[in-house]
Amino acid sequence: MKPNPKYFDKIRVRPDPEAEAKARAPLCQWDGCNEPGTHRAPVGRMAEGQYFKFCFHHVREYNKGFNYFSGLADSEIARFQKEALTGHRPTWTMGGNSSARSAPDFAQQRSGRAGYYARMRDPFNMFGGQGTTRQRKAKPLEAKALETLGLDSKATGADIKARYKELVKRHHPDANGGDRGSEERFRDVLQAYRVLKQAGLC
Repeated sequence: MKPNPKYFDKIRVRPDPEAEAKARAPLCQWDGCNEPGTHRAPVGRMAEGQYFKFCFHHVREYNKGFNYFSGLADSEIARFQKEALTGHRPTWTMGGNSSARSAPDFAQQRSGRAGYYARMRDPFNMFGGQGTTRQRKAKPLEAKALETLGLDSKATGADIKARYKELVKRHHPDANGGDRGSEERFRDVLQAYRVLKQAGLC
């Protein structure tokens, strides 16, 4: 074997990326340190996006004593944590914007196509009874179902459920010894309740 074969001339050593980064890095900003500052550390509150450059040992030392909330009162820290839940964006209580007009006044001032806001249903009482100025008129199937249960169009969801339970107990085949007439009535009550439930009335 030759002492300097041609194959060794083609072998190249890849440079170490960490060594290159250290060579390009500025000096550590820790007092009296001459190591390269290869690690970033946050400056602190009210200086977001700004960083110190430290060497590995001094960035660990700095992070041990770092406190983002140093100098703040407990109430300020609690307020910051509460605002962080919404990304520090302003929020209002639902239906409680004091600068807005109340729903009935607002609805009375609307006209034409937008007047439908005056007839909005509020089944979950999100607006505290506002916006339910008109009573909903029952559709033909719903009216027939209410009539089957022996109720009028003013019946509430609780009234419908109570009446349904009462009629089911009365007309159930087990309670009537398998009477055919009672069985038909039982089927009608079930169908009526299903219609009213699908309509969102109970």
